[in-house]
Amino acid sequence: MGKLGDMANKAKEMAKSHPDQADQGVERAEKLVDERTGDKYDAQTDKAADAARRYYGGGQQQDQQDQ
Repeated sequence: MGKLGDMANKAKEMAKSHPDQADQGVERAEKLVDERTGDKYDAQTDKAADAARRYYGGGQQQDQQDQ
């Protein structure tokens, strides 16, 4: 696998090992995109953030707090 693939795999493992920190990064990225696009793609960024969180098992504490 190439360097990019290796880096992606390392990032995935780190996110699984530190889901709280990964959640913060996903949330920051989502907010940044929403701010820069004037919330034009809010539904899409929500879906992408949720998919990312499901991938590494994050967002569970956030979901519990929302209930």
